[in-house]
Amino acid sequence: MSLKINLLVCLFIFHLLAAASVSGRKIGIYEIKKGDFSVKITNYGASIISVLLPDKHGKIGDVVLGYDTIEEYKNDTSYFGATLGRVANRIGGAQFTLNGIHYKLVPNDGNNTIHGGPKGFSKVVWKVSKYVKDGPCPYITLTYYSADGEEGFPGAVLASVTYTLKDSYKLSVVFRAKALNKATPINLSHHPYWNIGGHNSGDVLSQVLQIFGSHITLVDKELIPTGEIAPVKNTPYDFLKPRKVGSRINKLKNGYDINYVLDSNEKMKPVGIVYDKKSGRVMDVQASAPGVQFYTANGVKNIKGKGGFVYQPHSALSLETLVFPDAVNHPNFPSSIVNPGEKYVHSVLYTFSIKK
Repeated sequence: MSLKINLLVCLFIFHLLAAASVSGRKIGIYEIKKGDFSVKITNYGASIISVLLPDKHGKIGDVVLGYDTIEEYKNDTSYFGATLGRVANRIGGAQFTLNGIHYKLVPNDGNNTIHGGPKGFSKVVWKVSKYVKDGPCPYITLTYYSADGEEGFPGAVLASVTYTLKDSYKLSVVFRAKALNKATPINLSHHPYWNIGGHNSGDVLSQVLQIFGSHITLVDKELIPTGEIAPVKNTPYDFLKPRKVGSRINKLKNGYDINYVLDSNEKMKPVGIVYDKKSGRVMDVQASAPGVQFYTANGVKNIKGKGGFVYQPHSALSLETLVFPDAVNHPNFPSSIVNPGEKYVHSVLYTFSIKK
């Protein structure tokens, strides 16, 4: 009996020390830089807080929305630049059944769970495992240990994200994860709010967008997928050919917030291309994920951002590559389940260029 008590005491002390080490981890800002191309990341939420690159006149501009202080990121409800997990996007009813066991999650979007719950991966301090600031291939790798039962999810997970500057004006983002002891859904993504005209340039409605997805996953009034996959042809969601973001946005209630089924079966799939005529900047996105959530910052209202600039609806767009939302409740969707021993990898590549 005494041996059992001693063991329990040791385990309790271990968990206290582990909690203290996580809560005591310092929050910092880390820059990776290659010439006049620079990305800043904070280990709070493994978030991108700035992406600086020149326009067609050589003027450097920041092309992601964000804040001036870490404290503002802590209080943020828009997920500016954040890494999303354990499961990005929504899970309907904050529940699912896996291997005969019913799991109840922590709801934080009405009755649903979004981006992993109230304390998802965007609201924790990640460990900086590796960091090379500059040179031919600057990068940073951040890791996070998610305990069994965190936000209601089964099993422990070890997750990482690596940001790397490759070649000229290429940003690689690679998410990796392992299920350590139980099968669990894993769907990592991130949420940069892109305005390639500059974070303080106003709305993105005149920017030209192409999305390489001819179908979308239909949703109900709470934005939970119904399970139906529908073609975009002859709808406001059709961006198969380049068109302005705002060309048909007035046909929608608030704006775009929908998952596209990417057409390609390649390992790295074409996702989308964004072009801003005024700055000349072009952003090309590729990813290994089967879907992309296109969002036009509909919920951003009167948010004081960098340099005091006030962000409004449609002041940016997000192209969040991922396994389809609520996949854990739809057998006809690609699976988000990762079993112990399996490796989860999700790669994204942003290529920036100038069109004069």
